[in-house]
Amino acid sequence: MKVTPLHDRVLVKRLEETTKTAGGIIIPDTAKEKPSEGIVEAVGNGFRAEDGKIVPMSVKAGDKVLFGKWSGTEIKINGEERLIIKEADILAIVED
Repeated sequence: MKVTPLHDRVLVKRLEETTKTAGGIIIPDTAKEKPSEGIVEAVGNGFRAEDGKIVPMSVKAGDKVLFGKWSGTEIKINGEERLIIKEADILAIVED
């Protein structure tokens, strides 16, 4: 199944959180927080400004991004969890 977000929304795959601390302690699944970092998989075509023109998106597919902890809507695509969020909820693009 292919999902293309509408308007100023972005489809993000969360990155996996590490299960060990730097000291070697294993964190159980019940104590883990959901990561607020992910990879953009698809983007909408932008939002419509007051003058009617489409403003293009600042992020593109493949970007690694940081987003708010409670941002977006969780969905399942082919059994895998994804997140659809508004571009305004993206806090930063991470460059390695």
